[in-house]
Amino acid sequence: MPANASGHDETLAFDDPALANLLFGPQNAHLSRLSVVSGAQLSSRGATLSVRTEDPATLERLLNLFTQFYGLLRRGQSIDASDLEQGFNILKDNNKADLGHVFRQSNALVLPKRTITARNNAQRLYIEALRTEEMVFATGPAGTGKTYLAVAVALSMLLAHRVRRLVLTRPAVEAGERLGFLPGDLVEKVNPYLRPLYDALNDMLGPQKTAALQETGSIEIAPLAFMRGRTLNDACVILDEAQNTTREQMKMFLTRLGFGSRAVITGDVTQIDLPSSGETSAAGRSGLLHALQVLQGVRGVAFHQFAATDVVRHPLVGRIVQAYDTHERKHADTV
Repeated sequence: MPANASGHDETLAFDDPALANLLFGPQNAHLSRLSVVSGAQLSSRGATLSVRTEDPATLERLLNLFTQFYGLLRRGQSIDASDLEQGFNILKDNNKADLGHVFRQSNALVLPKRTITARNNAQRLYIEALRTEEMVFATGPAGTGKTYLAVAVALSMLLAHRVRRLVLTRPAVEAGERLGFLPGDLVEKVNPYLRPLYDALNDMLGPQKTAALQETGSIEIAPLAFMRGRTLNDACVILDEAQNTTREQMKMFLTRLGFGSRAVITGDVTQIDLPSSGETSAAGRSGLLHALQVLQGVRGVAFHQFAATDVVRHPLVGRIVQAYDTHERKHADTV
């Protein structure tokens, strides 16, 4: 497929203009993103891609990347700009990597209202861990899909009768508000904290199906305090916003797991809302940070770390997360 090689300039001519257009992205958006990532000049004319770069290794990597992703498109795989960026980074480490294997479509989750596919390699590895491990800790910034994908995999297991119940919980940290001043009983007071979990379920099942499964007890959404004293058998249990659990709450939750059950614990360790207690900082009180240290090497427990580059919301969100991380590192160096 390569043609007209001349130094560090090369072209790729694709035989299907429609697929080439999908590869290049709307108004060459995929090419623009890869230009920023790679430092190369990328342009298209019809179904032909032109690559210009000062680095021969980058040239080879980009030609490999676009050739492999064109093959994925021919096999019916859908791709986006973040896939191409992830693929470029994979080839950076190993230019012989088989992207068709890495970006396999088998990670699609078919649910009543939505078919969900991993948006990058980090999500693919996460889905694989959720399907195979008994307990998974997922940490990283907002927008990486930690909770959404956990709910999706848990729902697919519930609908396939691999588990009998789906239990979703999160701590109701007051974070500046006092629950006692909110109207209603305890359930009504904590409902706002549980809203993101309802949103995910409604998106995948629809409100009626979600309500019906809640009515039968197949799905339960409750604040973490409601887990005390229970043993959860044949269930998939998800603890969201786990950075806001205390050490005692985390131990209580982890020991609720019964026979035939699995657990997912998600959180962002940079967003701890726990108040300090005496000489103990908020980070020192966090049950998630403590568990990440204590459970290293424990058989049956897996850990998955998302980075700012794995954010799948608007690209600006990823840049904002990176800017905050950079600022906090600089500030820590000066303290």
